Amino acid sequence: MDDTAKYLIHARLTADGVVERSDVVGAVFGQTEGLLGDELDLRDLQQSSKIGRIDVGVDSENGQSFGRITIASSLDKVETSILAASLEAITRVGPCEARVEVTDIEDMRAAQRREVVERAKELLSTSFDEPVMESTGILEEVREAHRVERIDEYDGLPAGPRVHDSDAVIVVEGRADVLTLLRYGIKNGVAVEGTNVPDAVADLTSERTVTAFLDGDRGGRLILRELAQVGDVDYVAFAPEGESVEDLSRSSLLAALREKAPFEAVDVDGSAAGADEASSGPVAATDGSTRPAPDAADPAGTDGPESTEAPDSPGSSGSSGSADAPTVGSPDRSDSAEPSAPPESTDPADDEAAPDAAVDAEAEGTDGDGEPATLRGHVRAVVESSTNRARVLDADYAVLAEVPAAGAFDALSAAEYDGSPVALVVDGELSQKLLDVAAQRGVEQVVAAREGEFVKRPTSVRVLTADRMLSA
Repeated sequence: MDDTAKYLIHARLTADGVVERSDVVGAVFGQTEGLLGDELDLRDLQQSSKIGRIDVGVDSENGQSFGRITIASSLDKVETSILAASLEAITRVGPCEARVEVTDIEDMRAAQRREVVERAKELLSTSFDEPVMESTGILEEVREAHRVERIDEYDGLPAGPRVHDSDAVIVVEGRADVLTLLRYGIKNGVAVEGTNVPDAVADLTSERTVTAFLDGDRGGRLILRELAQVGDVDYVAFAPEGESVEDLSRSSLLAALREKAPFEAVDVDGSAAGADEASSGPVAATDGSTRPAPDAADPAGTDGPESTEAPDSPGSSGSSGSADAPTVGSPDRSDSAEPSAPPESTDPADDEAAPDAAVDAEAEGTDGDGEPATLRGHVRAVVESSTNRARVLDADYAVLAEVPAAGAFDALSAAEYDGSPVALVVDGELSQKLLDVAAQRGVEQVVAAREGEFVKRPTSVRVLTADRMLSA
């Protein structure tokens, strides 16, 4: 059968006698010759491939012959119908009388269409099993892929893209933890990749404000113990007991980071430090955890909080965002204005954790003249009050100069002071120019209403925004 045929003519043959296939083919060509003219002559049509070969099948029984004739046609509907009707003009086959009846003209394209439809149904039922993704899912998947693709390396270790220039880093256990931080928008994480802390991470801890964010299991405590031996950790946060950082939801992860504890208040074995020193000043907070006494200044952490919670629970730190939260049975602190670091300290390391109340343990403290006695107090007075002013402060947070915000650069670069300027509070944008002169004058901390675009950030100056400090 010709694959290009459009129609298939089916006819039934009945002959009064015994005939063979060659007799039928000869009768078809012989008795239709000249019947339809030259344009529809069977021989010419077959030579031009407009009709296919004539397929004949014949059976004989009881002195009669019965057969079928099938002809494939590439002609149009009208011409094919005329050709089929001409077959019924055959009256003899060989020496016998015969009758031919056309039973059907089959449209080959319709048969092909049926096959296409059946196959299409099969494909539709088996090839589209995945559910249609909603728009929110599309956005989240693209957003997550964008964050994950930006994972970086720090000295061969998996890290977020901000580890190289951020003044604070989060140390986690593995690459999956870094990816989890990136998924939730935290770009300053770096992984130690096991319990053997690399030298690169150890060196990094001496230059930045470091938060160790570890799994709530024995492995996390082992990493913390080694970090304490080879590096300098400022804060510690744990995932909930028995859980890993990589498995936390966004809300659980951020909650664990918010509840981080100062390293001095956490024992390297994972328990709250100073449990045997309860009489030295730990006090019960309103949330049921315990805190060190506000006036404790022992850097070794011997007066740290004691807790009835799990040893490595981040809640044992009692971190509620402020070191001067209401306490029960705490001593009178009206004459205390020092931060929790040793008195009279001007070491920049003591100021590294300003947003987490390590600098301003007494955020609301004032001196005898009613001036703020802490850096946070000056931020409230200058920035939160929208004064459009700038203050230059010494090591005791006394005001060396107060000028309009636009004159902060001149106040630092040109003026001579009785004491060395240690901090600068600006109710305005911190520019690269102002940051550079602050570094030249030895200023250790700058708190501004907002940060500008920095080409370089001096490592000797800790830069904070007022919102970050006041919300900590």
